[in-house]
Amino acid sequence: MADTLTRLEATVRARKGGDAATSYVARLFTRGRPKIAQKLGEEAVETVIAAMAGDRAEVIKESADLLFHLTVLLAEMDVPLADVLAELDRREGLSGLAEKAARPAE
Repeated sequence: MADTLTRLEATVRARKGGDAATSYVARLFTRGRPKIAQKLGEEAVETVIAAMAGDRAEVIKESADLLFHLTVLLAEMDVPLADVLAELDRREGLSGLAEKAARPAE
């Protein structure tokens, strides 16, 4: 899966300065972070709706859309996917409850 996401990240970053008339990714970048974040939120909600409906096929499709739009947001913020994967690696083996308790209070 990491290879697929790495290829996706490279494609998204390559299209960042592309022609918005011919590239959905370029169009998202020209619309800015608010629109990219909005699209990410929409895909998250659609994934939840599919999950609540028990629609496995839709969950797969919406999850792909969610990962795609997350990749676009990360690229817009110049956050390498490797940094996110490193954070997941750091958390591996930690109790989710212990990890959350160790976070600074919000």
